[in-house]
Amino acid sequence: MSLQPSLRPQIVIGAPDAPHTLDIFLDYVCPYSAKTALKIEKILKPLLGPGTPCAGKVKVIFRIHPQPWHAVSTLTSEAGLAVLRVSPENFWPFSLELFKHQEEYFDIPTQDLTIRQIRQKLAALAATVIPASAVDQFSDALAFKGAANGGNAVTDDLKYNLKFSRQNSIHVSPTVLWDGLIQHQVGSAWNEEEWSEFFAKQVTA
Repeated sequence: MSLQPSLRPQIVIGAPDAPHTLDIFLDYVCPYSAKTALKIEKILKPLLGPGTPCAGKVKVIFRIHPQPWHAVSTLTSEAGLAVLRVSPENFWPFSLELFKHQEEYFDIPTQDLTIRQIRQKLAALAATVIPASAVDQFSDALAFKGAANGGNAVTDDLKYNLKFSRQNSIHVSPTVLWDGLIQHQVGSAWNEEEWSEFFAKQVTA
């Protein structure tokens, strides 16, 4: 599947020219997405890494998929995209940290916080992952500037992710595409056995 060049760091496993594509749509404040993200790191990376039968054959793209019923989903998604912009090599490490701390951004813990306060919390989390020199750039990327309703520096990146989800009729997270087709059988409960069987059947190139 396609991915605009500026968002290449959303390929969290593999190379852009890998023949197969696994798109995984995740929401930073969805518990099932968090389970899936941790399994990307612990299960998919070893299964698709160097020296495996699938090495070089699959790229895994983390598609940012904010769900509007999670009140802070847009703000966390913007934070991920801000890290991608100012410290792209740390996009996935930051994403993992955000998934691990996602409960801090659930509805009740954030209901009395302003947008500015939530972004300050996200900046503090980013500071544990990205270089100190990039933290101010991170905050600046999230700042509202210009037109009264013009968004921020990562608004267009967020729009790209949302438009991609919508045109592919993605409704909930996690949702998985294999070479462009939805795989309804794949879920957050999958472990190494299920993923190994899936790749054994699907990787043909």
